[in-house]
Amino acid sequence: MKKCLFILSFIAVLVLSGCGQNEAGYMDYDQTKKMLVDILKTDDGKKAVEELLADEKIKQQLVMDQGMVRDTIETTLTSEKGSEFWKKSFDDPKFAESMAKSMKNENEQLLKDLMKDPEYQKMMMEVMKDPEMEKEITNLMKSQEYREHLKTVITETFESPLFKAKLQDILLKAAEEAGKGSGGGGGGEGGGQESGSGEEEATGGGQ
Repeated sequence: MKKCLFILSFIAVLVLSGCGQNEAGYMDYDQTKKMLVDILKTDDGKKAVEELLADEKIKQQLVMDQGMVRDTIETTLTSEKGSEFWKKSFDDPKFAESMAKSMKNENEQLLKDLMKDPEYQKMMMEVMKDPEMEKEITNLMKSQEYREHLKTVITETFESPLFKAKLQDILLKAAEEAGKGSGGGGGGEGGGQESGSGEEEATGGGQ
C-alpha cells in the first residue's frame, strides 16, 4: 500500500509541477484530481503504474518525505472525492489485481493481526451464527471444489516437516505416559503379591 501511495504522490507532484508552467500558473484541486484520474484511467497510465510497482530501482528511488506523503493522503486520497476515485479505480479488474498483488504481504499480516483481536473474533462468531451464512457455508462444504481443496490442504499439512515433528513429539509423550502408567500398575500388583506371601508364612508359623 505504501508503495502505491508513494507512486501516486509522485505522479501528483509531477502534475502540479507541470501546472506551475502553464499560462495561468495555477490549477485547483478539482482540475488536478481530474487530470490525475484521467491519466490513471488510460491503459498507458495503468501500465505505467504496474511497471513502476515492479521496478526495484524505482522503488528505491521513491524515498520521499514522510510528512509530505501523509499530508497528501489526508488532503486527497482519504477525502470524499478521493474515496470516489478509489471506488471507480477498483472497478477495473486489472487495477484491482495489481493492487492486490502489491498489498499481498500487508493483507496477510493484517488478517493475522485481526484473528488475534477479541472484537474481530466476536464479530466473526456473530457472522457465522447468521442462518444465511450457515447455509452458504454448508453449501460450500458440500461442493466438490471445496472437498478437493480440503483434501489438498490436509495432504500438504501431513507432508509438512513442522507438522511431522509436532506429531512425533505428541506420540512420544503419549508413549512415555502410557509406559509410566503400566509400570506403576505392575509395581502395585507385585507389592500385593509379596504382601500376600508374607501373611501366608506368618499363618503357617503360628500353626
